[in-house]
Amino acid sequence: MGLLRDFPNNKPSVVLDGDDGFGFKDITPRKLRAQEKAAVIVRLLLGQGVSPGVKRLDPHHQTKLAHLISRLGNIDRATLAEVVRDFTDRIDNLALTFPDNLSETLALMEPHLAPGPLDQLRAAAEKAEGNDPWVRVAKQGVDRLRPLMDSESAEVCAVLLSKLSVSKAAALLADLPEDRAQILAHTVALTETITPDVADHIGFHVAAVLEAVPPRAFPTPAAERVGAILNSAPQSARDKVLEGLEGRNAIFARNVRKSIFSFGHIPMRLEPIDVPLIIRKADAMTLTTALAAGLSAAPLSVEFLLENMSKRMAEQLRDDAETRGTPKQEEGEAAMSDIVGIIRDLEAAGEIRLLPPPD
Repeated sequence: MGLLRDFPNNKPSVVLDGDDGFGFKDITPRKLRAQEKAAVIVRLLLGQGVSPGVKRLDPHHQTKLAHLISRLGNIDRATLAEVVRDFTDRIDNLALTFPDNLSETLALMEPHLAPGPLDQLRAAAEKAEGNDPWVRVAKQGVDRLRPLMDSESAEVCAVLLSKLSVSKAAALLADLPEDRAQILAHTVALTETITPDVADHIGFHVAAVLEAVPPRAFPTPAAERVGAILNSAPQSARDKVLEGLEGRNAIFARNVRKSIFSFGHIPMRLEPIDVPLIIRKADAMTLTTALAAGLSAAPLSVEFLLENMSKRMAEQLRDDAETRGTPKQEEGEAAMSDIVGIIRDLEAAGEIRLLPPPD
C-alpha cells in the first residue's frame, strides 16, 4: 500500500512500503490495545469517506468507540502502518464470518425459517444473556420503578415485585397507600400459576415502559428538589415560601411539604432504633446546641431523641442543653439543620430508612 492519508500541509503522513526518507524506520510504533487498533481503523476509513458500519453496533459499543477515538490523539506513521498491516493480515486470512449471537443469526436466517422454529428462536434470543428483560428492570432504582405501582395493573405489579430483590420490593410497597399495598400483596399470592413465558412477556412490557421514558436532566422530582432547598433555609423563610406556593399551586405545595424533613419531623419520620447511630455521628457541641434550641422550638423531637438513647447519656445531654440555655435563633437553626443533615446523609448511604411522611 502507498499513501493512506495526508495532513493539512499535504505532506505524506503514512507510507507502508519502507523508508520514505524521513526516518520512518527509526520510529517505534506505539503499543495499542485491540480496541484502540479498531478505533484507528475506523478513524482511517472515516477519513477516506468509507463507512465502516458503525451504526450496526449496539449503542454501548458506539459510545465506547467514540470515546476511544477522542482519546487516541495523534498516531505516528509507524504505528498506523503496523495497525493497518495487522488489519490487512486478518482480512487476508479471513474466509467467512458468522453472527456473534443468536439475535444476529435470527436476522440472517429469518426469511428461510418456518413459523414454528422462528417463534422458538425469537423466544430464545429474547432470553439470551444481556437481553433478559428482568435483568434490565432490576437495575432500575426505586424512584424509577415507583410510578409503575400506580400505572400498571395489580397482576403486572405482583409479578414485578416477585422478580425484584426483597429490599427493593419492600421499599416499593412501603411507599404505597395501605389499600393498594394490600391488594398487591394479595395478588402476589395468585402468581403461583404464571408460566415462565407469561412472566417474560410481562418483563418485556415493563422494560419497554421504563426504557420509553425519556432521560431527565434532574433525577429527583421538582417537589423533592424544592423541599431539599427549604430544608436548609431558616424556618421563617421556609414558611413564607410554602405560604406563597399554597396560593400558586396547592398540590405542588403539598408535595413539597411532604418532602421537607426538618428537626421537628424527627418523631414522625425516624425509627427509634436509629437514634444512637445519629448521636454517635453528631458533634457534641452541635448536638447540645440543637437540643437546647429544640427544647423550645421542637420539644417533641428533643424528647424523642432523649428517650431512645441510654438513660445515662440522655440525662447528661439534657443537663448540658438546659445549662446551655436557648441559643440565638440563627445558631440554633444551624445546629438543628446539621442534625437533619446527618440523618439525610445516613439515609442516602442506606444506613437508615426514614418513615414515609404522613398525608
